[in-house]
Amino acid sequence: MKQRIERVKGTRDLLPEETAERRWVFERMRNVFERYNFYEVLTPTFEYTTLFQLRSGEEVVQQLYAFEDKGGRNISLRPDMTSSVARLYVSQFQNAPKPVKWYYTANMFRYEEPQSGRFREFWQAGVELIGSGKVEADAEVIALFIESYLATGLKDFTINIGDRVLLDEFARMLGVRDDIGLMRLIDKKDKMSQEDFAGALREFGLSKEGVEKVLALVGIKGLPGEVLPKAEELFTSEEAKTEIARLYELVDLLESYDVLDWVRIDLGIARGFDYYTSIVFEAVVPNDLGIGSVGGGGRYDNLIEVFGGKPTPATGFAIGIERLIPILEWKGLIPKPKLRPDVYIIPIGKDAEVRKAATETVTALRKAGVRSDLELTGRKIGKALDYAGRLGVPYVILIGKRDLDEGKVTVRDMEDGEQKAVERENVVEEVLRLLP
Repeated sequence: MKQRIERVKGTRDLLPEETAERRWVFERMRNVFERYNFYEVLTPTFEYTTLFQLRSGEEVVQQLYAFEDKGGRNISLRPDMTSSVARLYVSQFQNAPKPVKWYYTANMFRYEEPQSGRFREFWQAGVELIGSGKVEADAEVIALFIESYLATGLKDFTINIGDRVLLDEFARMLGVRDDIGLMRLIDKKDKMSQEDFAGALREFGLSKEGVEKVLALVGIKGLPGEVLPKAEELFTSEEAKTEIARLYELVDLLESYDVLDWVRIDLGIARGFDYYTSIVFEAVVPNDLGIGSVGGGGRYDNLIEVFGGKPTPATGFAIGIERLIPILEWKGLIPKPKLRPDVYIIPIGKDAEVRKAATETVTALRKAGVRSDLELTGRKIGKALDYAGRLGVPYVILIGKRDLDEGKVTVRDMEDGEQKAVERENVVEEVLRLLP
């Protein structure tokens, strides 16, 4: 008995139209990445599990697709690219000129519950800038982050910027020892009601006063000119003052990049990965699809050292393609792909010379850059024309024995049905003239 095999839960089959839409998005992002002088890299789909256990955070480690290979090695499918890129840098590029500017478009894997815009296999487009601890590097990456969304036609989105140094300082002010645990809890705040979030904070061990302070902190968000003065009032340590000054400088630089209209400050952003050390950010697009953040990133100055490299500052971001594309479709921003040839060649009859001429014609058109197809099933002319009509092909070339004996072919306009005899040697030139 034959067994029908279904696709694995949390994965998707991407049909030609969906794949074309995805390629459209990637091409626009690649163009922006390369204008900023980032270059593409691609790392292995799986790495040693230890790589992700070192600094990816408890939640991600629990979601790993981990297994033992036939050589007894503990391997995991990559849940993100930053760890893999850091490993690549440490192994081969520590002595390269700085900064190293890389980008990627790749698939990732996490064992989590599928939901709107979230799958167990998913794609990201992102960049990593390694080797600069300057705020200019943060501004460059955030400006590129914004330009990447603009390249897809999006306009109504917000980039929320927070800071892990300030959150760590806040944890110390509260007397919290498990600052990472608090960060993870704050990172999940948008997935809970305020009442549930407050309850989770109490379960974490915070007093009523501590819960109120956290709720007040995560409510500090808005335009930079409104939020940063409030941060100056809240944080008084020298380290915090230095970090706030860095945020002021970042805002000035983003204004120079002409992207400040999309920027807000949100002191309640933690981001899910434990390796972030300073500025963090995420993108949010208002939508009715139940999709939250569509990308994010931040500075991770300690990760290279954790993986055995010299202390090296770095920053970067990743854009969630599975979350972004439904929003672009919902807004009608992705053009409908043209899944048809521009020309369809139909040999009439079974004559070998006619079939050869049809093959030579489609080959000449393809070499000239024309998207062309050839009738391959032996359909009679009526059914072949019906097929071309269903595809929406604008032009059909008919090749029969009589035309061939006269050195001609027939070009048919499928919109109005008009036909024209064309010399075989001139058919490519005629098609190029007809196509827009």
